[in-house]
Amino acid sequence: MFGLIRIQDFVLRLPSARPILSVLLLSAATLTGGWAHAAYPERSISLVLSFPPAGASDILARAIGQKLGEVLGQTVVVENKPGAGGYIGMAYASKAAPDGYTIYLSATTNAAIAAAAYSTHSANLIKDFVPVAGVATVPHMLVVPASLPVQNVTQLISYFKASPGKYNFASQGAGTLSHLESEVFKNIAGLDLVHVPYKGSSQALPDLLAGTSSMMFDSIPASLPHVKSGRLKVLAVASSKRVGLLPNVPTVDESGLKGFEANNYFGLAAPKNTPASVLAVLSKAVQSALNSAELRQRMQDQGVELKFIPADEFAAVTEQEFRIWGKVVETAKVKLD
Repeated sequence: MFGLIRIQDFVLRLPSARPILSVLLLSAATLTGGWAHAAYPERSISLVLSFPPAGASDILARAIGQKLGEVLGQTVVVENKPGAGGYIGMAYASKAAPDGYTIYLSATTNAAIAAAAYSTHSANLIKDFVPVAGVATVPHMLVVPASLPVQNVTQLISYFKASPGKYNFASQGAGTLSHLESEVFKNIAGLDLVHVPYKGSSQALPDLLAGTSSMMFDSIPASLPHVKSGRLKVLAVASSKRVGLLPNVPTVDESGLKGFEANNYFGLAAPKNTPASVLAVLSKAVQSALNSAELRQRMQDQGVELKFIPADEFAAVTEQEFRIWGKVVETAKVKLD
């Protein structure tokens, strides 16, 4: 500041040079932070997801959002935007300003299914977003009402085959992973089942518990409490390997439906054109949040496997999921228009 005063004294003696003083003062103020922009983030951040409260996506969003807020020093507000196979929430997030204050928890596998099952798309996870990081896999499990007289997948298939068209399966919604898993299951097993879609696990579970619906592929966090209470039975997990939380529960593949595999990936994404500097801050914060031993244990206890995947690697995972589930949708002849 001493140097600036000396320059000012000198310049004031030269009337024709006074405009220079204004430039110098503005530059000095900018350099010293007088009008500098505050570092990101300077206010609360919205975390949008495509599913209603109480389901696995919501549980994951709120757990990660809380830790992310602690790391960033700002509140992370979860916004539930369910419906249309995930497109309502995705479209909402894609249209947000690309400034880092709206981010999207992508149910990546679900988004891949919707992209193939719907002819028209209000948003696209690959084209309209940039990845921040992969955060978790949330395996689904095959659950049935406790009243159903079956104890494993083989018995379930025989039970359904004895009365074709009589039974139905619930799902988290048309075009969701929960829906497509069931379509693949019934196609491989040669079953005649009716699909009853709901808006998320929280709306589907009451009918499943009551026996109105006969089976469902649901997230572990949403259904596990009912399994523990004895009101639901878990017959298998949909993932490619057994889940640490349920070591005695076989995979669907192990249960006789060879080739059945659904690894349910989740990640954080930001609207396209979000500045690289903001993405870097978010990615670093996500990695720090996921390193929390308390968070990892809490999620593992609910069947959620937390894993940080850098943005470039998760982009490759996303593209792979789009290819895999695009073929599944085509084979199952699922159209949701």
